Amino acid sequence: MGERLRIPYEAPQGRRVNVIGAYFSHGPQAGRFVFATYAAVPESRSKKARKSLSERAAAHGLGVAEVGPIDSERFVQFLWQTAGRPTVYAEDWQRERPLVIWLDNYSVHKSERVREELRVLERAGITLCYLPSYSPEMSQIEPIWHAVKHHEMKERSYAELLALKRAIEEALCKKAADLLAAHQETANLPRQAA
Repeated sequence: MGERLRIPYEAPQGRRVNVIGAYFSHGPQAGRFVFATYAAVPESRSKKARKSLSERAAAHGLGVAEVGPIDSERFVQFLWQTAGRPTVYAEDWQRERPLVIWLDNYSVHKSERVREELRVLERAGITLCYLPSYSPEMSQIEPIWHAVKHHEMKERSYAELLALKRAIEEALCKKAADLLAAHQETANLPRQAA
């Protein structure tokens, strides 16, 4: 009482981290949560010559592969990684078990690049299905994002982009470990007779 409360805040100034993820709800990998993070490096507003992406990334302690938007190409790469396709693979590579991936209607998920890849994905045993529009409550990954953002991230304001990216990755790794442990715990419970 009688004292002004001061909360330090660091303006993000274009610094943000975008995350793409997948949660396995069924099958032998059930409980597994995988993700990839990409930092958005702020553009310079000065009238000086613009720096290259590698220079801007290096200024934040990041590599070029760690920065940029989640575009169609990165999304397709993430699909293949999630499906388990190795970096060196035969032209007719297929999964041992079919994989169904449910997606929301984010424009990247339905892009031309994704449509071009559909036949190859289907031949490999991967099916993409889309949730109805405006129905995040049907997505099993939305509660995971919410928990990480609102419960795992104690501190949300960072002076450096690298520190923000590492904190997000740490929170996501912790959530992935918690999800897997929770799934294994429930999988080991004795089944009750009906």
